[in-house]
Amino acid sequence: MAKVTYTTPGVYIQEKNAFPNSVVGIPTAIPAFIGYTYPVSKNLHNTALKISSFSDFLRYFPLPGKSTIAAPLKPYHPQYFLVEQHQMPTAGPGIQIGPRYYALVPDPASVYYLYNSIRWFYQNGGGDAYIVSVGSYDATFGNPPPPGNPLINPHVSLNDLLNGLKVLRAEAEPTMYVCPDASLLPPGQLSTLMQSMLAQNAELKTAISLFDVPGGHQPNPAQFMSDISDFRSMLGTENLSFGAAYFPFVKTSVMDAREMDYTNLFDGRLSSLIDFLEDNKADREASSLLATIQSLTKKGDSAMTIEKVHRALVATSPLYKKLMKLILDEANLLPPSGAMAGIISRTDNSEGVWKAPANTSINSAIDLPIHLTNNQQSGLNTDPHTGKSINAIRSFPGQGILVWGARTLAGNDNEWRYIPVRRTAMYIEQSCKLATEAYVFEPNDANTWTSIKNMLNNFLSGLWREGALAGAAAKQSYFVKCGLGTTMTQGDIHQGRLIVEIGFAPVRPAEFVVLRFGQKMQ
Repeated sequence: MAKVTYTTPGVYIQEKNAFPNSVVGIPTAIPAFIGYTYPVSKNLHNTALKISSFSDFLRYFPLPGKSTIAAPLKPYHPQYFLVEQHQMPTAGPGIQIGPRYYALVPDPASVYYLYNSIRWFYQNGGGDAYIVSVGSYDATFGNPPPPGNPLINPHVSLNDLLNGLKVLRAEAEPTMYVCPDASLLPPGQLSTLMQSMLAQNAELKTAISLFDVPGGHQPNPAQFMSDISDFRSMLGTENLSFGAAYFPFVKTSVMDAREMDYTNLFDGRLSSLIDFLEDNKADREASSLLATIQSLTKKGDSAMTIEKVHRALVATSPLYKKLMKLILDEANLLPPSGAMAGIISRTDNSEGVWKAPANTSINSAIDLPIHLTNNQQSGLNTDPHTGKSINAIRSFPGQGILVWGARTLAGNDNEWRYIPVRRTAMYIEQSCKLATEAYVFEPNDANTWTSIKNMLNNFLSGLWREGALAGAAAKQSYFVKCGLGTTMTQGDIHQGRLIVEIGFAPVRPAEFVVLRFGQKMQ
């Protein structure tokens, strides 16, 4: 306490700090979403906007104009086409109408994942999040690509996403980077983006990146490992412990039937749907649907809106209901990164950052495009050549759809193999860093060293009591060193360097539980 000179007789009060400085743990469950929204105003473009609910998101990114019954506005409006095939499609959705087979093919220019990923994030326990909108939806092609082509949206730009990533350099709070639209990039551009995200994570040491495997959209059971191999080659070899990837995509119930109607077919052209039914009018259901549409949309009947026509078709036509279910199921096939951000947030808030975000169910998940077996997952979980682990999402009888992996991309690294270990280390590092900033320019002497050691010891002791650190006793779980002759030399002190050394033993998940049985002899 500074010395005070008293000049007048009397009684003076001096308050002394009863408690030393303490380390306050940073928030750990705050993802940053990068992608395309509809619409985006100039003041929100490439801006890190913090929200706390999906209602907040809709408030900042409202639909243009006014939604009416005659012309309802939709925040996300993907387009699909029915393309005739020689047989029922083996990969991707399809339908048989009479003797003909059709594949349901999306217009890639109409597919974006950010909007539904944010909805899914909140359905899985998400809280605070940052949104970086890099642009608005662009015009659709109006024509389908050949069935089986990779789903690549030409309007999703690598430069847009990299600019959004740069925005996050100025934000210390986000602890996860999520870019669902990245899987719509061509492979070379996706590789550049993922390596840039990992490099920024490693530089800032404040967040990890959650990735989606592009081949997880429509995986071929016999060839999906080639998609995994291609994905691994895109990641490079640096900074792998700052990323985690999940496979496959998930069939969800995020969008409901009210969000789909005949305007999601054939680029919204009712005339194209009528022409399609004309070609199939030999089929009784198609002929009935054609007659119903022509009756509902006849000239002079201005009272019939899109919504009323849609409801009438749903009520009268089994074929129309099949078509609507087909496009709804396809629109609900989502990359898992948004849900994983929500699950990690939910796990952090309920148990702690040191708990593995695995062996937990995914809300709003109803099915998977591929049901992996133990043997198939072994090729994802471990890779002796590159060590780039991919976390599987699997379906188990009686348990539902579970996240069945908690590894970083550095699967061969014994130190940083697991997601909770990497995230716990970042939590401790950043919390201690912020707390010790109060000692910048303090005297570099024994009193300051003792204060810092006591502050950090109290913080780590609390973590050990909560179960974040391994060890039967506190001294087995962590140590804090600071002082002349231990962490500093006299030269360090002369140059203004105060060096603190912290060691801790994070708990690791029990990934393999082995039960050993033997017979006891009588």
